[in-house]
Amino acid sequence: MLKIGVFGVGHLGKFHLNNWKEIGEVELVGFYDPDDATAKEVSEKYHLPRFLDAGRLIDASDAIDIVAPTNFHFELCEKAIRKGRHIFVEKPLANTMNEAHELVKLAQESNIKLQVGHVERFNPAFLALKDTELNPMFIEVHRLAQFNPRGTEVSVILDLMIHDIDIILSIVKSGVKNISASGVAVMTDTPDIANVRIEFDNGCVANLTSSRISMKKMRKMRLFQKDAYIGIDFLNKKTEIIKQKGPQDSNVFAFDIETPKGKKTLAIANPTVPEVNAIKQELEEFRGAIMNNTKTIVSEIDGLMAMDVAHQILKKIGNNILVR
Repeated sequence: MLKIGVFGVGHLGKFHLNNWKEIGEVELVGFYDPDDATAKEVSEKYHLPRFLDAGRLIDASDAIDIVAPTNFHFELCEKAIRKGRHIFVEKPLANTMNEAHELVKLAQESNIKLQVGHVERFNPAFLALKDTELNPMFIEVHRLAQFNPRGTEVSVILDLMIHDIDIILSIVKSGVKNISASGVAVMTDTPDIANVRIEFDNGCVANLTSSRISMKKMRKMRLFQKDAYIGIDFLNKKTEIIKQKGPQDSNVFAFDIETPKGKKTLAIANPTVPEVNAIKQELEEFRGAIMNNTKTIVSEIDGLMAMDVAHQILKKIGNNILVR
């Protein structure tokens, strides 16, 4: 039985508690949260003990789940690593690059498992592509959200866009050649809307737009590669593939188009989207990595790489800031 301690039981932390309670071979030993009202509510609802000392909860756990604000990530992760505890930490990995590098160093010197909560890796719409070869040369992303004060302790880059940065890095698997970016701080002191262009060494180009001050929600990624167009709707859990029809494409909708090289038959496929609870799936994978001594799907290195690109973007925006 794996003993889990949860740090931070606010909005997202409660989702984690609900999912941990449904995962087998796991025992929730308690939680830590400095807010008395939230702690009282959680203690009564989940029948869990509240720990007033973070170190004692770490001591009582085999693994900890950090759903606290980003500025607490380093302190909690460092304490847990030094005590040999496994760690699931929400994205971003840390508040600064120095902190992130130190955590990676500590984690790799230890014998612990560390997983970063880039939950979109477990989104059903993305999982539907697990058997599809992805070699995009152009990527277009729109991630738009309505304003919510929660999470605004960091910029829209580290709050929203980092999800797509992580997905793109996991797909492209190439070094970053150049980044150009612009952003505007509208409701907070950090960029609330940003547009970014990332050029990779292999020639792939990604255009990303993220906003947390939009009137409507949107979480879409479009991949363009030599043989296909692939659309991923993270919000509505839908995936679409359009490509030139091959002999193996029997169960798809097909239609003909005229091109300068003659008639082509295109096929539209909607891969089966699994019925997956993304948060539960990522927590189950974390548990599995510990119990089976396997690699975490989103490692500390993945978290560091996503942060590195995000901070390069922030630096570019800082050099090209649009004044309100």
